[in-house]
Amino acid sequence: MKTIFTRIREGEIPSVKLHEDELCLVILDNNPVHKGHLLVISNEPYPTFEQCPLATLTHLMDIAQQADKRLRHVLGCDGTNLIINNGPASGQEVPHLHIHIIPRYNNDGKRFALTKETYAEGEMAKYGKQLEF
Repeated sequence: MKTIFTRIREGEIPSVKLHEDELCLVILDNNPVHKGHLLVISNEPYPTFEQCPLATLTHLMDIAQQADKRLRHVLGCDGTNLIINNGPASGQEVPHLHIHIIPRYNNDGKRFALTKETYAEGEMAKYGKQLEF
């Protein structure tokens, strides 16, 4: 399946490429949360995190760490968000594994709108038992 990211990697869609190797591509997001917002994209169009081989995930995280360090050094941002939207229910718009690295600044006014839940008595232990591996 050819995704927008495949088309970017193949040069069909223009982008600003910051890094490219045998497993991944790093580009500037063209709709950034903040200027400098990066995407680390697997070359193979793995639709989700769990479908990506461990060796590729390890490489993606290594490249994401290098990109994060570069963002902090060059832009002087106070922090970063590293985000993988994993499946449509999480907000994933392109079914092709990618990591967002978003530069953040103190008092930038940007916040995630997720709300937190609480467990009923005994419910946390039940979830824990079901989810252990």
